[in-house]
Amino acid sequence: MRPAGRLPRALLALLLGGCLSARGAPPSGGERVYREGVLPSGQALTGSRGGSDPIKGLAAACVTCHRPSGLGSAEGRIVVPPITGKYLFRPHATNVLDMNLPHVPGYSATREPYDPATLARAIRDGVGPNGRVLSYLMPRFALDDETMASLTTYLAGLGNAAVPGVSDDTLHFATIITPDADPTERAGMLDVMEHFFADKNAFLRGGVRPLKSAREIEYRVTRRWQLHVWQLSGAPEQWGEQLQQFYRREPVFAVISGLGRRTWQPVHDFCQRVALPCLLPNVALPVVREADFYPVYFSRGVLLEADLMAGRISEQRGAAPARRVVQVFRRGDIGEDAAAALKSALPADTDVRMDALRADPGDRADVAQAVRALAPGDRVVLWLRPDDLAALPAHPGVDGPLISGEMGGLERAPLPAAWRAAARMTYPFDLPLSRRVRMNYPLTWFKVRHVPVVAEQVQTDTYVACGILSETLSEMLDSFVQDYLVERLETMLSHRQVNGYYPRLSLAPGQRFASKGGSLVRFTDAEGPTIEADSEWTTP
Repeated sequence: MRPAGRLPRALLALLLGGCLSARGAPPSGGERVYREGVLPSGQALTGSRGGSDPIKGLAAACVTCHRPSGLGSAEGRIVVPPITGKYLFRPHATNVLDMNLPHVPGYSATREPYDPATLARAIRDGVGPNGRVLSYLMPRFALDDETMASLTTYLAGLGNAAVPGVSDDTLHFATIITPDADPTERAGMLDVMEHFFADKNAFLRGGVRPLKSAREIEYRVTRRWQLHVWQLSGAPEQWGEQLQQFYRREPVFAVISGLGRRTWQPVHDFCQRVALPCLLPNVALPVVREADFYPVYFSRGVLLEADLMAGRISEQRGAAPARRVVQVFRRGDIGEDAAAALKSALPADTDVRMDALRADPGDRADVAQAVRALAPGDRVVLWLRPDDLAALPAHPGVDGPLISGEMGGLERAPLPAAWRAAARMTYPFDLPLSRRVRMNYPLTWFKVRHVPVVAEQVQTDTYVACGILSETLSEMLDSFVQDYLVERLETMLSHRQVNGYYPRLSLAPGQRFASKGGSLVRFTDAEGPTIEADSEWTTP
């Protein structure tokens, strides 16, 4: 009789074979079936559900329901079970005794284990190992023996690779800071993170009680959190290699928060390439490539603002003669990208002038010069930082200027009084009065821990990001798989109430921007930071 807990030799060979595929290696036939819905022949995978139309390609791929981690998903009463090797092929008699098998939704400890033959029957005919017919939601696939063997090998090895940044007692995280990040924001962000991590680790003083009873199988072992600060230097072209070196020296489970100013592209690309979750950095110009799985952002930042401005300009265009749109921005700053996005979003026949100020601002006299060069009737859009806004001439000279809230400092933008009366600002956050109750949580937390509030939005977003990470990990129990971290974050995010500056955060599979809308606001005080909505909350 085989000892309890030992896998059959054939399955052990499958597991070992699956472990040999390193990240970055060419995908196997089984992996392409699972992740892309593509057969080894290059044809689209096709699945059927009774009398309904067949599903093909990515819609038929295993990943669509079982997710990249293979650990399944749940929505309402629909629960998709895990299909990684250690759940599929595990003899159920050992489950109660094994403290190293984390609980995941959809896994039944009493289900009969699969073997290659019963797995093939389930995939082809929809019949489980106990002879019961599987849910109609599980498509049936007519796979040949070679493809079936390759898929079985892939599933057997899925989730068995060593996970970076996880030890028996510690979870390692990094935060990434670009060299052009604002020093005050950098200090404020790190202050919040260091205190948050210290709070987490304070619960571990006195040691961690080991799990002993079967009842506790579903509960996590608490680990301390270790923060690594990856400070980048030099030009963006050099950051990829620096990140690779950091990751090699200090393997981490995920990147949390972080701070960038001009570009985040090299960081985004690195995290996607090495399959490293990069969660909720403080950047106003994210990379819009939602097909990428691992980077997750609060919002589209200035690119969202460009869409809000395009909506307002197009709305007013129908009620008045076409007006020239003049966009003013600093060359090399994120306003340059935002201006290009706004130009693309406007109707093709819109007359748009791009007024690029020099990258080195000098005495900032060029701001006033650009505004004085406007013609009557021009619609001016300012993609400028607070120092440039403070250098504006006393009077705008045009009606209805539009100003970026992300770049200008939100309600604290240092606009001259006449500009405050005339301008409309894009505001991709909840208004101050609306978010006041939610802000009690981070502001009280800062006060109790003696964290100076030097950059309120950045520090609040950092606090929210750390809280989201903590809550997501608590739902993961001991299933420390990087793909699963992102998947669980998608699931739990919409249930949170404490979102700081944002009215709501949510992610559906395939979405990577948690807050999707904003509004336009007007100033109601010639001097103070009082604003009110000038439009409804809009999701472009």
